[in-house]
Amino acid sequence: MAAIYLTEADVERLLDIRVAIEVCDEAFRRWGAGEADNVPRVRAQVPGIVLHTMSAAASYLGMVGWKCYTTTRKGARFHLGLANLDGEMLALVEADRLGQLRTGATTGVAAAAMALPLASEVGLFGAGWQAQAQLEAVAAVRPIEVVYVYSRDERRRTEFAERMSARLAIDVRPVDRPQEAAADLPIVITATSSRAPVFDGNDLAEGALVCAVGANWLSRTEIDSTVVRRADNIVCDSVKACQAEAGDFVEALEKGIFDWSRAVDLADVLSGRATARNTRDSITLFKSVGLALEDVALGAKLLQRAGEQGVGCELPF
Repeated sequence: MAAIYLTEADVERLLDIRVAIEVCDEAFRRWGAGEADNVPRVRAQVPGIVLHTMSAAASYLGMVGWKCYTTTRKGARFHLGLANLDGEMLALVEADRLGQLRTGATTGVAAAAMALPLASEVGLFGAGWQAQAQLEAVAAVRPIEVVYVYSRDERRRTEFAERMSARLAIDVRPVDRPQEAAADLPIVITATSSRAPVFDGNDLAEGALVCAVGANWLSRTEIDSTVVRRADNIVCDSVKACQAEAGDFVEALEKGIFDWSRAVDLADVLSGRATARNTRDSITLFKSVGLALEDVALGAKLLQRAGEQGVGCELPF
């Protein structure tokens, strides 16, 4: 069978956030059972461009895969490659939308395990591409009624609130101060490009879940050391990957108020080997940097659906 090429339009047509949550949930459970392996992102860079590469193998899918993407001043370009266990190329996928879906879906998986069951309000930092999927995912796993969205750009947060209110049929409200998206809320999500903390960790309510997903460089952080100090439970998409990339923990490490023995893998939470929440009043923190396993698993579902519907362009190998 020839390998196929799938475009961003194909991804948009064949996948949605609920499917992505199911796929990512299974991927983490299978990883916890020893049926997958993930290699964290590495970067090669020269002036003007960064090449990011990451890979994973999943015996339960019968596939291996890699994601490579470039970032320049002109933007980012993402591609996912999939092969079977004989090493034969199966697909090459334009993977920007796929990456948005898997990032949001992973937060959805974490929120299902870590957020209070009746959490109905969300504070959201960020009004961009990733923030959309974050909100969609959390709304799929919790009975969300009201969202308070903060972005430094008033126009963007207002437009985001209008768009997402209509899309999700919930009350999404733009707010003028960071405190309004953090204080006394059961779920707080950060999905920004900020290099510095976007809210004060002292504002968090008891029992809150913080999902920090925007920073994957050691030089960047969206949360302050107070969030890390106050968190009773800290869960990572991958502790190994977060040790290499999560700048959110750097200040707390330097201050001696955090060490990596406090963090556990999401796969271990889902398998029952680790605890997601000690008590109802525990503050919990989920840190995600993004994993190739999520891309490969969602790419496998995409490939299955493409085959069923006859979608994709054949490649000459």
